Amino acid sequence: MDIGTKIKRLRLKNGMTQEELGKRTDLSKGFISQLERNMNSPSIETFFSLLEVLGTTPKEFFADEHDVKVVYSTTDHTAHIDEEAGYEVEWLIPTSNEKEMEPVFLTLQANGHFKKFEPSSAETFIYIMEGRVLLTIGDHRYTAAAGDSIYFEASDHHQLINDHDGISEMIIVTTHSYL
Repeated sequence: MDIGTKIKRLRLKNGMTQEELGKRTDLSKGFISQLERNMNSPSIETFFSLLEVLGTTPKEFFADEHDVKVVYSTTDHTAHIDEEAGYEVEWLIPTSNEKEMEPVFLTLQANGHFKKFEPSSAETFIYIMEGRVLLTIGDHRYTAAAGDSIYFEASDHHQLINDHDGISEMIIVTTHSYL
């Protein structure tokens, strides 16, 4: 296992510079650099301090990266149907609530609408596969048809409504809000 590369990967994932990681662990930027290039090894105490700041556990750190699931099949999906509102939402990744992004497949029936969302710091990307949808964000209204993409910051109330006589289908990816 390449410990230095793994430390660097976690540091970058957390958006930290070597200097920031050093300050948070009482280590010098030079020492962090040496660790990441496998030119030095941390003491056990230093290693546990690094893991804590990097937001991981020893078990997660030493887990075989090849054991991490990368491909998800339809058997991994979970779905919820709201017949009254006329939609079906299918979560494409079972652990998406633990990740930074949440991809879903949304089907809106004729006259269907997805729930109204509260403002948040999340960002949303939508790709319309079939039909046409109306997106309301606050007092603004936007229409998108099959083949169109939508991207917005969810800083105001928002809702998706089917604006088509038939079914509308789309892939939605949202980032998780950390408010």
